[in-house]
Amino acid sequence: MISIGVIGCGYWGPNLVRNFSVLKGCRVKTLCDTDPHRLEAVSSLYSQVELTTDYSSLIADTDIDAVVIATPVRFHFEMALQSLLSGKHVFVEKPMVGNVHEGKILLETAAKHNLTLMVGHTFIYSPAVRKMKQIIDSGELGEIQYLSARRLNLGLFQKDINVAWDLAPHDISIILYVLDDSPLSVNCQGKAHVHPNIEDITNMVLNYHNGRIATIQSSWLDPNKVRDMTVVGSKKMLVYNDLEPMEKIKIYDKHVEIPPHYDTFAEFHYSYHYGDMHAPYIKQYEPLKRECRHFLDCIETGDTSESSGIEALKVVQVLEAASKSLKDGGGKIDIEPYYPSEVVSKTAVDSRLG
Repeated sequence: MISIGVIGCGYWGPNLVRNFSVLKGCRVKTLCDTDPHRLEAVSSLYSQVELTTDYSSLIADTDIDAVVIATPVRFHFEMALQSLLSGKHVFVEKPMVGNVHEGKILLETAAKHNLTLMVGHTFIYSPAVRKMKQIIDSGELGEIQYLSARRLNLGLFQKDINVAWDLAPHDISIILYVLDDSPLSVNCQGKAHVHPNIEDITNMVLNYHNGRIATIQSSWLDPNKVRDMTVVGSKKMLVYNDLEPMEKIKIYDKHVEIPPHYDTFAEFHYSYHYGDMHAPYIKQYEPLKRECRHFLDCIETGDTSESSGIEALKVVQVLEAASKSLKDGGGKIDIEPYYPSEVVSKTAVDSRLG
């Protein structure tokens, strides 16, 4: 029986508590939040759990095997690192940390102590995204030429991170997952309209080695809620709309053909192919429940999670490069590959913990 402590009972924490509470092979032992009213609200549904406002006491509890962290990103590193150093497996919400250096420390600490470090990139566990990857891997779309993602709405405005760090991790994790490839560089432009120095709209471009690009538009300042992604291939095109209740994926038999050879301008004509559209059947299940089950399975088997610390670090790398690009007026920022050393610097850990 895996005993779990959950830190953070705000917007997303109660959903994690709900899912872990119904899964076999685990129990939610302790809930932690600095707001006693939040604790009371959640504990009214789960009367058997213990409550605390001190996360250090939860981490120090030797009866707890794993810590789930659902707090603002500025607290992720300290809480996750202390949990790992206490011998506990860690599930932390996205983004994993606020910079690449912190992410590397967490990765190497988890590896040194043989612990599971998993990050809540829930969308890669969704049936629609799984189906999208299956279609791309099958070659049905042909050679992938570009992807375009939009995640727009009015609010919720954050005070400690910009819209790219808030919304783009979803789309970055999806793109990395379905392409099974990491970008070489990032360009990003944006604008702050509401809070000074906190961009509420951003446009990001991920550049790949084969000339392929992926664009991500994020906004807290849009009249309509939009959650879609377009994948353009040389044979077919795919549109994923997460707001659709049933037909979340639609495949369009459309493409453009260039004549292989021609002698005169009059003979040169693009050929536009217009075929049928179909929406494949997608079996529905709750992605968060699947994600929580996967965390428990990885603890039991020692397998690497599909949203492991390494995969999450790739997302942070893109976000950090995007932040540098924003300050640089949209210039291209290269991303350096990370090669795990499984050796953590004690000096680095001690300096971060004070």
